[in-house]
Amino acid sequence: MRPVTPLLTVDAIIEMPDERIILIKRKYPPPGWALPGGFVDPGESLAEAVRREAFEETSLNIESVRLFHIYSKPWRDPRGDTVSVVYCCRAEGIPSGGDDAAVAEAFSPESFPPDIAFDHRKILNQFLDWKRTGRLPSVEE
Repeated sequence: MRPVTPLLTVDAIIEMPDERIILIKRKYPPPGWALPGGFVDPGESLAEAVRREAFEETSLNIESVRLFHIYSKPWRDPRGDTVSVVYCCRAEGIPSGGDDAAVAEAFSPESFPPDIAFDHRKILNQFLDWKRTGRLPSVEE
């Protein structure tokens, strides 16, 4: 019997030229706004997965700039255990929701919506802290 392990996901912190960040309003539960992302398909690299998921949910072609952090705390997703590889990305254009995203919109850090799903508010706060200070999140996050 194969052991049960967390599912592998990718998330994209997509910065626009004006430093706004793209969030998607989820079409399916759990509700709320989230970073664009999703599950890695078999035979797909992490870089391919983040580009695919970002395009499917925002219609934007992204440039992956760097790996930001890996989040693996159990039950960070109410649907079950996941490990998320989060990338810092850039894009230009007008986002448009698609696939699992009802809406895709750019927000300034001061105007993030209150209802952010999963642990994505924590991820966004850690990203903004890294931009200000140069400190990456601890490996325990």
